[in-house]
Amino acid sequence: MRRADGKRAKNLEPMEHLGPYFMNKRVDAMNAITLDIPYDPMQNYINENRKKGINYSHMTLIIAAYVRTLAEFPAINRFVVNSKIYNRNEICVAMVVLNGEEGSTEAKMYFEKTDTIMDVNEKIEKFIKENREAPQDNGLEKVMKVMVKLPGLLKLIVGLIKFLDKHGMLPKSLIDVSPFHSSLLISNLISIRTNHIYHHIYEFGTTSIGVTMGNLREIPKRQGDEIVYERTIPLGVVMDERICDGYYFSKVFRKLKKYLKNPALLELPPEVINEDD
Repeated sequence: MRRADGKRAKNLEPMEHLGPYFMNKRVDAMNAITLDIPYDPMQNYINENRKKGINYSHMTLIIAAYVRTLAEFPAINRFVVNSKIYNRNEICVAMVVLNGEEGSTEAKMYFEKTDTIMDVNEKIEKFIKENREAPQDNGLEKVMKVMVKLPGLLKLIVGLIKFLDKHGMLPKSLIDVSPFHSSLLISNLISIRTNHIYHHIYEFGTTSIGVTMGNLREIPKRQGDEIVYERTIPLGVVMDERICDGYYFSKVFRKLKKYLKNPALLELPPEVINEDD
């Protein structure tokens, strides 16, 4: 069965096919890991580009590295609904945007597998500007405002939305504004001066990976015969293990760290690898 946001994954290994039936809830299949990303290579790259008049943030680098890694490892853009594995049609990243007047709003950005770091940066800047300047135009905000005006029907409405989503009948218009239906949920906890956490990935919707960026920390590292301390940005990563196995995830994380240690690699378009039908 094809959904509005994805199509059934084929050519799965027996365990991949059976796993979602044994673990039929996302909470059953959540694994977590901390990735300590070296801070200095990212900061040096940001400083070099700032001299050229280009303003990158650490968030931009991390999202750009994620998009590039996804282009090479497309299975991380899968999701599971109703014990079935789907390949997502698009790359969408959900995040919270803080603004002075309304507090915060949550929305999502869309990317292409061929995006370079320049493309990603432009899309993020546009996304943040639109959601800070006119949060009332955010599609999710509009939907929620309508729902809270019907308090007596809220349980029924939410139940109907969950039923439609489970059976692949949720309209694309609702999926498009839902942060629960995203390739990646990312939260920058550095902006509120707190440590990284392992953020849950919602049972409702299709989000399979969640990442939080936490306060800088120093970790011990062997350098020759000495132990030195390296500044890092810790990422708290939570993933749905049903979309791919641990070996695949290990290759994903190694490649992600490779790009963040040398962000200049993200300036050229990737060789896109398409997920098998």
